[in-house]
Amino acid sequence: FDDDNRILLLDHVFRPDSGWGIPGGFLNRGEQAEAGLRRELREEVGLELDSVELLFTRSLHRPRQIEIYFRAKAIGTPHPRSFEIKRAEWFPLDALPEELPKDQRQLIQRAIDRKDER
Repeated sequence: FDDDNRILLLDHVFRPDSGWGIPGGFLNRGEQAEAGLRRELREEVGLELDSVELLFTRSLHRPRQIEIYFRAKAIGTPHPRSFEIKRAEWFPLDALPEELPKDQRQLIQRAIDRKDER
């Protein structure tokens, strides 16, 4: 989320139905989660992060895979820097892309709920 309460979404070539979703990626061997988040955003859209806060984690049905979700304040303007990313845009929470997949909407709502708890 940014200071205007918008969320950064990426139009990713590897998302099958709709490319839009929250930024993410895989950790390198031995890499800490926050360092991986910073690396992924720098590599994919050229953003540096000012602050990072752990929001929640979830386990997937795939063996040995855990997803870690953060809220972070970005510095700069996102611009795709990787072939994986077609577009990077900030969206108001009441104007998310229609084609945003259901699971991504649920994750965003969970992040909003956590944000409102604080």
